[in-house]
Amino acid sequence: MSTPSLPAHDDDPLARERGHLTSSRAALRAMREDVEALDISDVTANWVNAQILERQIGERVKALADLSDTPLFFGRLDYLHAPGADRAEGAEGERFYIGRRHVHDGDGDPMVIDWRAPVSQPFYRASKKDPMDVGLRRRFGYTGGDLTAYEDEHLSDPAAGALSGSAGGARTSKLLQQEIERPRVGPMRDIVATIQPEQDEIVRSGLGGTVCVQGGPGTGKTAVGLHRVAYLLYAHRERLARTGTLVIGPNRSFLHYIEQVLPALGELTVRQGTVDDLVAHVEVRGADDAAAAVVKGDARMAEVLRRAVYSHVTMSAEPIVVVRGSRRWRVPAYELEQMVRELLDRDIRYGAAREALPQRIAHAVLVQMERSGEAPDDRVQDAVARNSAVKAAVKAVWPAVDPAKLVLRLLSDAEFLATHAQGVLSEDEQKTILWARPVRSVKAARWSAADAVLIDETADLVERTHSLGHVVLDEAQDLSPMQYRAVGRRCTTGSATVLGDLAQGTTPWATRSWEEALGHLGKTDAVIEELTAGFRVPTDVITYASRLLPHIAPGLTPVASVRENPGFFDLRPVGGDAEVVAACEELLRNEGSTGLIAADARIPALAEALTVAGLAHLSPGEETTAETRLTLVPASLAKGLEYDYVVLDEPRAVVDGEPDERTGLRRLYVALTRAVSGLIVTHTAPLPTQLD
Repeated sequence: MSTPSLPAHDDDPLARERGHLTSSRAALRAMREDVEALDISDVTANWVNAQILERQIGERVKALADLSDTPLFFGRLDYLHAPGADRAEGAEGERFYIGRRHVHDGDGDPMVIDWRAPVSQPFYRASKKDPMDVGLRRRFGYTGGDLTAYEDEHLSDPAAGALSGSAGGARTSKLLQQEIERPRVGPMRDIVATIQPEQDEIVRSGLGGTVCVQGGPGTGKTAVGLHRVAYLLYAHRERLARTGTLVIGPNRSFLHYIEQVLPALGELTVRQGTVDDLVAHVEVRGADDAAAAVVKGDARMAEVLRRAVYSHVTMSAEPIVVVRGSRRWRVPAYELEQMVRELLDRDIRYGAAREALPQRIAHAVLVQMERSGEAPDDRVQDAVARNSAVKAAVKAVWPAVDPAKLVLRLLSDAEFLATHAQGVLSEDEQKTILWARPVRSVKAARWSAADAVLIDETADLVERTHSLGHVVLDEAQDLSPMQYRAVGRRCTTGSATVLGDLAQGTTPWATRSWEEALGHLGKTDAVIEELTAGFRVPTDVITYASRLLPHIAPGLTPVASVRENPGFFDLRPVGGDAEVVAACEELLRNEGSTGLIAADARIPALAEALTVAGLAHLSPGEETTAETRLTLVPASLAKGLEYDYVVLDEPRAVVDGEPDERTGLRRLYVALTRAVSGLIVTHTAPLPTQLD
């Protein structure tokens, strides 16, 4: 049952909608109180059940939290007919309020419909051309948590204007523009009220398939990926509760920035981490130069590692003699060799094959026992498999492999590496990844991030990696082929959402094409979608930044800003750091957050200048507050972040801070596109010629 229809002509529609908001908040409060009042003492058989139920109740209470500054509903749909009804019967249309979570009254009738429900879909996709049986779509405007405006679209009435309501008429939604441009203080927020049709198609795509989203700055690709997780958890909750979901970001600052989006949508169980977290088999204390990192991240390393692992398997020239009581049972060397070769041909994990070999040897002994008239059972076979002679033979023929020790030997033993890299890596490439000095032990080694990925690959050759139900991979363009393989192992039986922008790849091994990347991920059948409508970056800013595209990503479609507000943009020659600080002070007079982005090498000097000026500032990952709204951002950490206003210091230094010009220009493209409302570019050195 939907919300009862209101009279067509209300004396004060805004007051009626505010009344529904008040009633809905009261209903949500009652739902939460009902959960808090649950008595589980009579339904828990033991303390384990009690602990599980208490945790589930606690999570449910959190999910029903009423956030005072977050609108409970943001839209309304008036259907021409009851959804699912026979239109020939003239069924009366129904009204649904669309919000972040479902809310019902004391009788169980819905006050607010979850945005992920099928009946909510027309809020995002209906149009004049295809109204989807919707007569009216109403958007609500809020100031804080107070409902202050509404805007109507009469989708099924050809005579009606495009938009009307208390917010005023316009060709495009003024409330939509205001929500997009609303000042940002604190972590990233959800876009559930502003999802566009092309974004909604991606959000609601099925769990069975992998989706890759190419999206330029401000197209909302990160938000789309997070909302897709929320939608999948709604549509496939039981399945994903069993198999798990994971969001992978480029660094801790980014994860901290996005961590509140899913909880705001009522989803509290999604894990978040980086690729480094996934492969944390050893402590990373070292770093590779660019050349070594490129080779270690190359997909060819997977074959080198496979060869090295299976080189431990040998063929024994000696038979196995098993003594049981007064009898001796002999397994010839040729028969043992046949077992080993059969296991190798099956191409199963090294560790699984090693566990299977003793049972095969024991089975051969049992066959001999049966031929001699004995009647052995499974217990006898297990006992034979544990026999010391069998154990010794397996240890000699198929020894255990420690992944970290194997990679250590590969990187420190030139002969061992040459043997297994022959025909795969050139001699120069082998020299590039060899350590200068041998290392005594795994703990003593100064492992790099790329080394940890190699260990993870080796670990998967030995034992299969656990697969999740769905993985979201953001800023994917910066991953190496071996990193893609590491992520792909976490969703071999599940699906993935891959998000990125080829123009923002700032690593020496950055992704060249999504087809290639998806191949490394093991998802060659993925659908590639492109988002080109820019909702975040102002027109003047994205137009200026797009001058770099022919030099960093030829052929890529530039982002077209759909913002009516062109934004504030200024190129400003300066005489020193004091004028950079003055630019920050100028932008801080506006409402919202400000980011000062600079080349990593410039950060200490700018931090000192801000301190001298008495201007408090934060580091990336620290949450902005009403009192402290300025963040000092190294260019290397700017990716994925956004601020209302940005001062970009010294573009030439940003470019020169990278190992090559193309990577430097890509880093600059990222830095130029972090602003939502305004950008000031300060410089003493000449600007890069590509910006002319």
